[in-house]
Amino acid sequence: MDKENLLIPKHIAIIMDGNGRWAKKRGKIRLEGHRAGANSLEKILRYAGEIGIKYLTVYAFSTENWKRPQKEVSGLMDLFGKYLDKEKKNLREQGVKLVVTGEKENISEKLLKKIEATEKYLENCDKITFNIAFNYGGRREIVNAVNKILIDNKTKKFEKITEEEFSKYMYRPEIPDPELVIRTSGEFRISNFLLWEIAYSEFYITDVFWPDFDENELDKAILSFNKRDRRYGGLNVK
Repeated sequence: MDKENLLIPKHIAIIMDGNGRWAKKRGKIRLEGHRAGANSLEKILRYAGEIGIKYLTVYAFSTENWKRPQKEVSGLMDLFGKYLDKEKKNLREQGVKLVVTGEKENISEKLLKKIEATEKYLENCDKITFNIAFNYGGRREIVNAVNKILIDNKTKKFEKITEEEFSKYMYRPEIPDPELVIRTSGEFRISNFLLWEIAYSEFYITDVFWPDFDENELDKAILSFNKRDRRYGGLNVK
């Protein structure tokens, strides 16, 4: 892809879907699909940093995913811990700052400590911020923001809340809203992902399962983004 004349989104968010179907198609267990998906993520993160993307947010585990079979959930938790162990040195070499966004409830103390240690290890990296939405739900994030405002209102006594003020109470106010949201595996739904932040994001849907999503597929998404006319509710008068 000739990137010199292309607008590279500053922030891309990805709903990594299709791991289970990828595995089923190959006669493998679902966890094998998740492992293959983790390999794809390593490639995409590295490539994102190389082409100048500054923020990459991925939907790794939702608050609703606890409803899945216990064996799969346990396997995902173990996979995430092993990913952090295996990749943290590579991430620092790539200049990746890691943040993990979501709720802490139901996550083991061992994994929480590993997450916090890895974030600390990478906190001074500044080439790209890698935001993993883990035990995350968009509605939960908004409700939490409202509850924080209610607590602060006891002392601040807000007369009204603006969108800008509300945004300060979200999980990651320091991260700009995504310009492009990618969903793999052909599903046309948001699945409770970044409900506040994606109000004006462009969407790119592909039938490709996440384990098969590679650098070439990301190029296709960016090319599609460059063909969009982004008006934010207004009109472009030429």
